[in-house]
Amino acid sequence: MLFVACNANTFFVKTPEIIATADRSHTLFHRELNEHYHSVNGAITESQHVFLANGFCSVAGRQVAVLEAGFGTGLNALLTAMEAARSGREVRYVSLEKFPLAPEVAGRLNYPDLLGEDAAALFLALHRAPWNEELQVTPFFALTKIRLDLVTDPLPALPAFDVVYFDAFGPDKQPEMWQPAVLSKMTGALAPGGVFVTYSAKGEVRRNLQALGLSVERVPGPPGKKEMLRGIKIASPR
Repeated sequence: MLFVACNANTFFVKTPEIIATADRSHTLFHRELNEHYHSVNGAITESQHVFLANGFCSVAGRQVAVLEAGFGTGLNALLTAMEAARSGREVRYVSLEKFPLAPEVAGRLNYPDLLGEDAAALFLALHRAPWNEELQVTPFFALTKIRLDLVTDPLPALPAFDVVYFDAFGPDKQPEMWQPAVLSKMTGALAPGGVFVTYSAKGEVRRNLQALGLSVERVPGPPGKKEMLRGIKIASPR
């Protein structure tokens, strides 16, 4: 079973529905939120475009530190680990999640079927990784999954990050996750010059990120979405 937060005070325990998206990869659907974990226009396609192409691959250096809001299905982590191995870059990946996905649900997702034989063991290892401690999953990918409520809990003391993947449910579905206090935690974890990426293109989100010291641009979004946001940390918040 999966625990789902509908707002700050109400919780449901439901089994999410697995949906095939346009590129044949799975996403999950929450009826209570009326929201999918990924775009129905392609789950893998969206993650590759938003978080890999416009986030991870846009920063230089052999060593890259990634902070993710929302481990979810583990798709972003899987794609990043695969790209780390392909490119030979050493990745420190920290993912924050309040409600981890049940192993039996994760085991039914078809990402390994679509991403090649090497993905199956890797995907399993990501979901089996212990919480709240670092695991060297591959020679190029170290994962730390942290059980944490971003709305109410402070971030633990961590070295600065090169990239933030902000992959919460949409602002209209989970508005508390998009408030300045939460965004401040995530942008505050970025090193100068670090990159913040999210699929959202809302003006309010853009303005809040700018107020937190980021230079923010709208860039082309994944299929089905005209634009997304990418920010570069250039200053301290005013």
